[in-house]
Amino acid sequence: MPLSNPVRIHLPLPISGPILVTGAAGFIGSHLTERLLRAGHDVVGLDNLNDFYDPVLKAQNLAEIHATAAAMRRQFTFYQADIRDQAAVLSAVTGCGAVVHLAAAAGVRPSIEQPLLYQDVNLRGTLHVLEAMRTCGVTRLVFASSSSVYGNHPKVPFSEADSVDHPISPYAATKKAGELLCHTWHHLHHLSVACLRFFTVYGPRQRPDLAISKFTGMIGRGEAIPLFGDGTTSRDYTYVDDTVQGVLGALQWVTTEGRFGVFNLGNAAPVTLRELVAHIEIAKGRKAQVEWLPMQAGDVERTCADITLARAQLGYDPAIPIAEGMARYVAWHRQRR
Repeated sequence: MPLSNPVRIHLPLPISGPILVTGAAGFIGSHLTERLLRAGHDVVGLDNLNDFYDPVLKAQNLAEIHATAAAMRRQFTFYQADIRDQAAVLSAVTGCGAVVHLAAAAGVRPSIEQPLLYQDVNLRGTLHVLEAMRTCGVTRLVFASSSSVYGNHPKVPFSEADSVDHPISPYAATKKAGELLCHTWHHLHHLSVACLRFFTVYGPRQRPDLAISKFTGMIGRGEAIPLFGDGTTSRDYTYVDDTVQGVLGALQWVTTEGRFGVFNLGNAAPVTLRELVAHIEIAKGRKAQVEWLPMQAGDVERTCADITLARAQLGYDPAIPIAEGMARYVAWHRQRR
């Protein structure tokens, strides 16, 4: 339900100096960077353009960002660097007014195969960001966490007050550890921090390894899509524009000094796997062929966000239902192809 006195996001945000976005060439990062440029901010982007998926897609995202910066007459400065490169992170943070830390080794299943890589990127890399902020006196941070920290929590919807002591993948464990590191630097060095637990974000530029992207392409080619489990697992799919709006609200929230908070950014409307496929079929105008497979290790049974806190404190108000979001995504996918 809407609040009687909702928080309103005032753009441009009250932040002096450019805003650093780590992972700026990626899915959420590129959308956020363009939104900040349109809102009147200069942006510093940092991304290593790795080959976790095709770097050409990230180069396309960067080209669109540069075009937006030129159109808005704002400055976009890009560092091609890894967050494990301490010197590069320090250079990127220097002179910035706030940091949105999105860069990470992503994905539940790959983290089971490469846990040391995920620990190295997600923990050491986050420590480099935090230490660079301390060194440069930058005190405003938005940290990208994940709904995966809830594991197979039996209570739904998931609340920020729930215990997250039982992650079931290395990726989830690194995201919870990242929240703890952020709290430590908040306590010791007075950073104002918002940790955002993203719930299955989708939309244009989505990573090609994720289900919606894979299924859309495979259905279009007439290939059988792999579905794990019995189709009753559910996810709280959140359209990228809604997620970006939540990040903007968090950036405004951290402009007040001395804050630390954890917030769910979901759609509060879980969709089963069978329902997701049906939405893609409708948007594509084509029936899916299905190959049923056993559940995979690390996959959670459900995600469902309680967004009461984000509504109240960040002005977060997701507006794109799954049917509309899938129609938008499929239209973009068709145009991109």
